[in-house]
Amino acid sequence: MGKNLLVTGLQWGDEGKGKIIDVLSRQYDAVVRFQGGANAGHTVHVGEEKFVLHLVPSGILHPEKQCIIANGVVVDPECLTEEIEALKARGCDVDGRLWISDRCHVVMPYHKMMDGLQEAELGDRQIQTTRRGIGPCYADKAARTGIRFGELVDPEIFRPRLRQALDVKNRILTRIHGADPIDFDDVWDSYHSYAERLKPFVRDTVDMLHGLEREGKSLLLEGAQGAMLDINFGTYPYVTSSNVCSGGATVGAGLPPSSIDDVLGIVKAYCTRVGGGPFPTEQDNEVGAYLREKGNEYGSTTGRARRCGWLDAVALNYTVRVNGVSSLSLMLMDVLSGLPEIRICTGYRTGARTLEGFPSDAGALERVEPVYESFKGWEADIADVKRFDQLPEAAMDYVAAIESLTGTQVKMVSVGPKRSQLILRD
Repeated sequence: MGKNLLVTGLQWGDEGKGKIIDVLSRQYDAVVRFQGGANAGHTVHVGEEKFVLHLVPSGILHPEKQCIIANGVVVDPECLTEEIEALKARGCDVDGRLWISDRCHVVMPYHKMMDGLQEAELGDRQIQTTRRGIGPCYADKAARTGIRFGELVDPEIFRPRLRQALDVKNRILTRIHGADPIDFDDVWDSYHSYAERLKPFVRDTVDMLHGLEREGKSLLLEGAQGAMLDINFGTYPYVTSSNVCSGGATVGAGLPPSSIDDVLGIVKAYCTRVGGGPFPTEQDNEVGAYLREKGNEYGSTTGRARRCGWLDAVALNYTVRVNGVSSLSLMLMDVLSGLPEIRICTGYRTGARTLEGFPSDAGALERVEPVYESFKGWEADIADVKRFDQLPEAAMDYVAAIESLTGTQVKMVSVGPKRSQLILRD
């Protein structure tokens, strides 16, 4: 892999990016989160300890690594403060290693209120967001009415900006949604306190990243969610509000495209999805229940049960192309152990017609009939396997099929949640 590596999910999120970023972090000088917000959760297992990170880059668990929350991330100061304090309480020192871009937009209380109100008003057409205020915050960013961290930590700027924002938001909350207004003093008191605690972490990270590049340092760029949730290329409107795909890393971090040497795509050995939206290979049956329970498929951020189904090679081929993926890391292979038959969706059929490519319309995707190729399963527990050639023959055949269907090499195979449960093929 090249000096600067981008790691991104290729499905609907929850692919296991946190583990891979944690493992790879030891090889890089800085880890950069470039999009999303506290609606994402990366779970990392270190020995018997489990860490769930929402905003802080997964590389923070490695001493001496620089960790950057770049300008493309929207940051809830309350969530970030709690996360920092929790890490410190568990012996993880973040001082002098964690940095927040002064260009990051701030998730405000009215964003979270409006997220919940808008979802409720959609009724049975809900996107089923995490209600963390991410979409409304990105909407304000695009509307040029948001508040950035550089403003938050300067009280002379933040006070009038907050008053101006609340004048507008309270009219929307009360007149359109029939909700109670938000009190200025309550928000000022809490957010000014967060600003004072977070101010030492705030800096111009664009200048910092370019400085690291000039020094010859290596960068690991960390994506959140998955490509099928990208605002442009995902199953719109059932998507997140940021550019999840590799192209979003450049604007989300302030780096030119030439800075990215390789793209590692993270993919589960099956598919999961949280919330509403089309999911062609969903198995709302015993197979889906088996995958959910064996894979512990419950959201690390919300605790919601994930919808589970077979691997979708049509969607995967699409996201491999859109992201310019160099190689794949196949996650949660151990979950498939015990299934007598395993399937991969290799095409979509509508009536008598087989579709070419991946449809852009969510309604059309809801109506497709998946075409499956079947593979023999394996009974053996593979959690302790260290080398690829020690896997059951059926498991190796499954990996080979994914490589053939995507035209992309699988360089890593994960057989459990721990750092040690990762088979490296190269």
